[in-house]
Order: sequence, then C-alpha cells, then structure tokens
Amino acid sequence: MSQGHVGHPRTPSLAPWAPQAPPVPQRGVPAPLFAPTVSYGLPPPPKPRKNTDKEDEMETDEEKLKPCERWAGAGSWGGWHVPGVGCPPIGLESHRIEDDQLLASSMLRHGLGAQRGRLNMQAGTNEDDFFDGAWCAEDDSRAHWLEVDTRRTTKFTGVITQGRDSQIHEDFVTSFYVGFSNDSQNWVMYSNGYEEMKFYGNVDKDTPVLTEFPEPMVARYIRIYPQTWNGSLCLRLEVLGCPLSTVSSYYTQQNEVTSTDNLDFRHHSYKDMRQLMKVVNEECPTITRIYNIGKSSRGLKIYAMEISDNPGEHETGEPEFRYTAGLHGNEVLGRELLLLLMQFLCKEFQDGNPRVRSLVTETRIHLVPSLNPDGYELAREAGSELGNWALGHWTEEGYDLFENFPDLASALWAAEDRKLVPHKFLNHHIPIPEHYLAEDATVAVETRAVMAWMDKNPFVLGANLQGGEKLVSYPFDTARPISETPTPDHAIFRWLAISYASAHLTMSETFRGGCHTQDMTNAMGIVQGAKWHPRAGSMNDFSYLHTNCLELSIYLGCDKFPHESELQQEWENNKESLLTFMEQVHRGIKGLVTDQQGEPIANATIVVGGINHNIRTAGGGDYWRILNPGEYRVSARAEGYNPSVKTCSVLYDIGATQCNFVLSRSNWKRIREIMAMNGNRPIRRIGRARRRQAQPQSPPHSFLLHK
Repeated sequence: MSQGHVGHPRTPSLAPWAPQAPPVPQRGVPAPLFAPTVSYGLPPPPKPRKNTDKEDEMETDEEKLKPCERWAGAGSWGGWHVPGVGCPPIGLESHRIEDDQLLASSMLRHGLGAQRGRLNMQAGTNEDDFFDGAWCAEDDSRAHWLEVDTRRTTKFTGVITQGRDSQIHEDFVTSFYVGFSNDSQNWVMYSNGYEEMKFYGNVDKDTPVLTEFPEPMVARYIRIYPQTWNGSLCLRLEVLGCPLSTVSSYYTQQNEVTSTDNLDFRHHSYKDMRQLMKVVNEECPTITRIYNIGKSSRGLKIYAMEISDNPGEHETGEPEFRYTAGLHGNEVLGRELLLLLMQFLCKEFQDGNPRVRSLVTETRIHLVPSLNPDGYELAREAGSELGNWALGHWTEEGYDLFENFPDLASALWAAEDRKLVPHKFLNHHIPIPEHYLAEDATVAVETRAVMAWMDKNPFVLGANLQGGEKLVSYPFDTARPISETPTPDHAIFRWLAISYASAHLTMSETFRGGCHTQDMTNAMGIVQGAKWHPRAGSMNDFSYLHTNCLELSIYLGCDKFPHESELQQEWENNKESLLTFMEQVHRGIKGLVTDQQGEPIANATIVVGGINHNIRTAGGGDYWRILNPGEYRVSARAEGYNPSVKTCSVLYDIGATQCNFVLSRSNWKRIREIMAMNGNRPIRRIGRARRRQAQPQSPPHSFLLHK
C-alpha cells in the first residue's frame, strides 16, 4: 500500500463541520504546492425543526410583490436572474463524454478500465466483474495516468476526484499532478512557474473533492497523474471546462441544443420553488391552482400544482394525470423539469398553442416537483457535483420513499397460490394492511401523505421522475419467487414506457450503454422493474394494485444532480416525452355507469375480458381504462345491479372510445339479506308436489277391504 502525504493548504472556504486542514506531512517529504478548495467530510443530518405552519407560510417582502414588480422590465419568464458561474463539468458523470474519449496508461482488468473512471460510477452487484466502481491501474507505479479527450479546445478550470465505489476496498488517490496537451503527444504539466504543482486528492473513497486551478489552462486533452494513494491506485473523475466557441471542429457535438423556450433554467431552493409556482399561478390564474398534499418530517409543505380549465374540481368524464419528482432529494432533474413544465404549459396556453390547449382543457394535470423537500435541501447544500451518490437520497427520518409503500404484490400472489382470487381476494383495489396504518409503523410521513393523495383523486396515469440511470421502468418492481412477474397489463405498460423513451432525444439510442452496468433495456430504453432492480413495496406496484392508476418510473439521466448549465439541454431532451406521455391518458376506453334513472353509480367494477385486473368508477360514475388498440369484451358490475356487457373497440389514434353502461336493479341484495337472517343457510323452496305430499292421504283400498 502506498500512503499519500499532504501538506498545509491555503485557507479554504469550508462548512463549519469540515476539518480545516489535511494531515500534517512527515519530515523530509515534499508537500504539495497547491491545495484545492475542498470539503473533507459529509455534513451531519440537520436537526428536526418544529412542524409549524407559520414558518412555511411566511413570505418575504420579495415574494409579496407582483410578478411584474419582482422582475421589473422583463417578460413573463425573461426576467429570471441566472447567477454567474464558473466552467461547468464537461460530462464524465453524465456520459456526454463517451467511453472512447477516455484513455488510461493501463488497467487492472477490463472492469476497471478507463471507461469506469467517471465521477459517481457505481459498481455492479458482484464486484470484481466487468462493472467495477473506478479506473484502477495495473500496478503501483507513479507513471500511470487517466486521460480525457474533449475533442475541442477547452478552457480547463479544475477537476473533481473520487475514490473507488466498493464495499470491500478502500482505494483513493491522495495527491496528483495534472498535464495538458493539444495533440496527446506533447504534454505540459501544470506548474506555479518554478516547479510542477502537486494537488491534494481524497481522504476517503466516497466524498468528491474539488480542485480548482489558480489559473485556467487551454488545451484539448487533460491527464491526471496520481502520485500517492490509499490502497490500490484507483480513481473516479470529473473535469470542469468551458469549450471555446471560436474553435470549430469536426468532433464538436452535433446534438447540442439551445432551447427557444424563454423559461427559468436554474436550480430552485424550497423558497425559490414556492416563489416560482406562485408566479405561474398569478400569470395563469384561470388554469392553475397551488395546493399541498401534506408535510415532510421537518415541516416543509409538499406543494402541488393543478393545471386544468376548471382547477379545484374533478370534472365528470375528464381523466386525472400526475407527475411527481424528488422522491430522492438528490435526484433533482425531475424537480426542475416539472417547474419548467408548469411555466411551459402556462405560457403556451396563453399563446394559443392548440396542442397545449387541448391537453389542459381535456385533462386534470397534477405536478408535484418535490416529494422529499428535506432531502433536496440537504443535497443542495453540498452542490451539484460534491454531494456524492447518497447525500439527500433518504428522508429526514431515513426512509427511501420509493420503496416505503405496502407490499401488495406479495399479498396478491399468496392469495393466487391459495386459489382465493378473485372471489375472496380481489385483483384490484387491494386494501392497505392494518399494521401498516398503525401510528408506530415504519412509514414516512411523506409516504402517508402520498397514499392519502392517491386515495383522494381518481388518477388514471402517472409517472415519478428519478435519476441515476436513463430508462423507463414499469411494474411489477417486486420479483415473484421462481416465476416471471408480468402484470395483467404488461402490454399497455410496455407501450406507455415506449411512448416516453422513443420521444426522448437520447434515451433509446442504440449505441448507448447503461450508466453503470450493461444496458438492461436492449437499446429500447425500457425495462420491467423486477428484471432490472427488484424491490418490494414500490410506489408503482402500490399504485397499480391499490388504485386505478398506472404508474411508471422515468429515470432521466446518469447524473443525479446535473449542473445548472445542462438544464436547457435536458429540457429539450425531455419536453416532447413529457407531453407525449401525458397524452396517453386519453388512450383506451372511457364512459359513465348509471342506473335506469340516469343516476351515476360510484365504485362500480369495470371488467375487461382477458385482463385479470379490474378498475372502479369514480364518484361521478365515470371511468377510464387505458388499453392498447383492439376489440374488448367489457362488463360493468355493481352491488344491487345486474351486470351489463358490451364490446368496445379501441383505435390507434389518441382519443378514448366512449363506452357507457346502464345497469338495472337486481333483487340479489334482498336475497342476501334474507339469507343472512337465515344464518346464510340455503333457502328451500316448497313446490306444489311437496305440498301435496304433506297433505293427509286416504288409506289404500287393500287396507279398507281387509278392514
């Protein structure tokens, strides 16, 4: 093992919880000449705050201003101020830098090659395979290097280093040199004018460390030369740099897009998010409404925005759709995309965009940008590149929200094995177990709020936006022992996933691999959750088995917390997908279930032949059933009514087929009441023949003669 030695750095700007200097060097060992601005640890969990409405509802003087006063002289969105920033990451973590742009002097084996040397690269389930968690050199020589080719002239301003992702090894680089080149042959080492500068590296394997160069360097290639390390020579890396626009190159990335939408492309704190939502509501008061679905464990409200032509009411015949984001606080792209979507829908509705107007007038849309606001605030303190893979992932109380729901899939399969489905155990609207609802149950307050919200609104379709991969995952997420785990709606789930992935600008690229391991989607951008990342109690499985809503997970990219400069490109990548997926709520059949007097029947069951999963009507007797094109035999059933059966056809075009049902009264309810009074014993009818047998009969003639 080669142990790094480090000297006294310049005084960095550190959080109060971070140590102020690295270890003191040993005598006779030269100290690095330059120390980076670095945080050497993770912040402790924030102390819980009182759950008071007053704190959250207070508005600053700035928030009380009207939009036009708040951003004077600007249009609806053009007045947003974007603070000045240094050069952003060039894209090792986000995979904008491709594998063939990474080169190393050697590798320990293929699973530890240069392509694995990306910031926050995660090792596979089985370490020491083809998907390990860093670049590692073949031996302990100080001559080894990791190189990045930006394919353009770039102004380099710094690097971010990280150790190896591993549950076994403690490998990280503690000091290094940096070199630059324009041709990959002749290299210039970064120096202070007298000698080569040695930079401080990491003090653990997980925490990213930022090294900023005193003066930027302009070149095409950059190399890191590790000099000292802990354990084996292993490294994960991100590079900060600005491409020089004056230089054009054949290799310049062709898919870079500057958005034409005049929106607010920046990261938003909790206060900023609330403020932006208020601005959108004030700009479009007739189609928007702000409400909250509950509070976080620290008392922050979980805000939602409704977008509809009649906000605040469920309109009979109008389906309800939801997007949620921020289940994991450090996966922030979904949060920003939903805030951008709010602005976009408001602006385009005002401008008369026919597609947006149709979507808003025919759909009740709910957008929740931050389900875990506590986690986001924690991740935001560290920043977009320095928070590591886990900081802010969980709630304040330590729960992973996505898999904190009741495991209804296992309960359903156990009932199926006992032949109880569907007569004694329903295949839909499975109730929440009583132990899960207990006050002392291990359930996050955020999870309870989401479940209550799901029960309150008749959602038809939804998706939760996550990060760390680039794909769409659909139920089941729970893996069934021995057998496969497709849902009865497997075909329509696949279509819904494809509708998002195929409209995304990069998600279904055939040459793209997985972010951390092999591409589990076979270049389609979609995968069933149980085959990719099996887990019980997911939000998607719960939504499918407890409500009418088909829910999917959309993983937006390899980088959980992309730099602010990437938001415009990510909006363009996802904008068409976000709209297309919402439009799928109008695919299939819809209708009303009424009695013969025209009164709506709530909680009637809609059964589609060949699909062993039913839905129920909403309070107004209306229903929506998302289906693929085809012809279906559909029945409507309700307690106290005779069932009604129809054949309903679904076309390929967007627009659900109307399929209404009128149910006639049945006497079965009265029969059941009589049976209950009789101890649920069968009721025996006495026919005419039995009544004759019960009457007294005359003696037979033979008896009379004998008498």
